[in-house]
Amino acid sequence: MNRITKLGLAATLIALPSLGLAQDATEEVAAVSPEVVWIFNTLLFLIGGFLVFWMAAGFAMLEAGLVRSKNVTMQLTKNIALFSIAAIMYYLIGYNLMYPLGDWAVEGVFSALFPMVAVLEDVGIALADADDAEYAATSSDYFFQLMFVAATASIVSGALAERIRLWPFLVFVVVLTAIIYPLQASWSWGGGFLSEAGFSDFAGSSIVHSVGGWAALTGAIILGPRLGKYSKDGRVVPMPGSNLALATLGTFILWMGWFGFNGASQLAMGSAGDVADIGRIFSNTNAAAAGGAVTALILTQLLYKKPDLTMVLNGALAGLVAITAEPLTPTLGAATLIGAVGGLIVVLTVPLLDKLKIDDVVGAIPVHLLAGIWGTLAVPLTNSEASFGTQIYGILVIGIFAAVSTAVVWFILKMVVGIRVSEEAEIAGLDTAELGMEAYPEFSKG
Repeated sequence: MNRITKLGLAATLIALPSLGLAQDATEEVAAVSPEVVWIFNTLLFLIGGFLVFWMAAGFAMLEAGLVRSKNVTMQLTKNIALFSIAAIMYYLIGYNLMYPLGDWAVEGVFSALFPMVAVLEDVGIALADADDAEYAATSSDYFFQLMFVAATASIVSGALAERIRLWPFLVFVVVLTAIIYPLQASWSWGGGFLSEAGFSDFAGSSIVHSVGGWAALTGAIILGPRLGKYSKDGRVVPMPGSNLALATLGTFILWMGWFGFNGASQLAMGSAGDVADIGRIFSNTNAAAAGGAVTALILTQLLYKKPDLTMVLNGALAGLVAITAEPLTPTLGAATLIGAVGGLIVVLTVPLLDKLKIDDVVGAIPVHLLAGIWGTLAVPLTNSEASFGTQIYGILVIGIFAAVSTAVVWFILKMVVGIRVSEEAEIAGLDTAELGMEAYPEFSKG
C-alpha cells in the first residue's frame, strides 16, 4: 500500500464511452473530471475507514468472549481506551512521522517537530482540505490510516489479557501508536527505504499485523503466563473463555471490517479498473478467511477428534491476515490456499507456544505475527513484481525493529512502574481489583 506511488496513478483521467442514443462506429469519449476522481477516492477512504473502525468492536467482542468472566470489563476498557489514545497520538505525532513528505501533513500540536507544510495544489478546484486536488482529501487519508494504527494496538491487548495492569499498558499504547508503528510504516508506505527496495505489503500483513504480533510476543514473554496456566509437571491447564457467542460475533465483525482494511488499500476508486480491482480484493479476502476457517475445522477434527471453535475462529482470522499482504493478484483458488496455510499455522503453533510457556490468551501471536509473516512471504507466489529476497529483507527489518523497540518499552515499564497485577488481584479478577466493576455481576466468576 505505497500511497506515494498511487498518487500519480490516481490522477490519471479515465476515458469512458459516452452513452448516446445512436451507436456510431466511433463513439465519443468523455473524460472523468479530476473532481469526480477526488470524490470517489475520498469516499473510498471514508468507507474503508469506518469499516476498519468497526473492527475495533470486533477485537473488543473477540477478547471479551475469550477471557474469563472476571476479566471482561478490563478488556472492554482497554479496547475503547487504546483506540482513543491511538487517535490522539496519531494526530499529534504519528501521521506526520509516517508520511514525512510535506504535501500531506496534518496540523497537529507537535507537527512542528517535523518539517511539514500542507500545500494545496491549484488545479482550478476549490477543495478546502485537499493537498492534491486530483487525488483525495487529506482528512480522509488521515482517517483511514488512523484505523490501522489502532488495529495494531488492539492486537496486543488480547494476548496480554488477565494479568497486565491497565495504565502501564496504556502508556505502551502511547509509544506504539505515536512512534513505533508510524516510524516503521514510513519505511514502506511513506516512500522510505523498504519501498525503494521493492518490499511489497499491500495492506499490512507485516507492517500492521506482525508489528502488533511482535509487541504481543515480547510483552507476553516479559509479563509471564497467567497464574496456574502451566502446572509444575508441565501440563497446560485450560482456561476457557467466558462467552464463545461473543467471540464468534467478534470474528464475524472483524471479517466484515477486513473488506475495508484490504479493499480501501487499493487507494483509488476513480476509474473502472480501480473498482474492478476492489471487487477482486473483496473476493480474495473472503476466500482466504474461508480457507483458514475450514482448514482449522478439519485439522482440529483430525488431531483432537472434535472440532475446536476457538481454533476455527482464529483460523479465519489467520487467513485474513495472510491475504492482507497481497489480496489483489491471487486467483480465488490461490487466495483460498494462502488462507488455508494461515489456518494450518494457527492449529500447529498454538500448542507450540504452550510448550514454550508463552501465554497468549486469544491466540494473537499465531494469528497476527506468524500468519502475517507467511502472508508477506507468499506475495511473490502471485505477484511477479515482488521477490522472495526483498520480502525476507522487509520481514527481518520490520521484525527486528518491532521486537527490539517493544521489548525495550515493556522492560522499562516493568522496571519503573511494574506491568503485572498482584497475585491477589489476578485471582480475584481484574474487573473488581483494577476497575471495581464486573461485566456479569449476577453470575459467579469463572
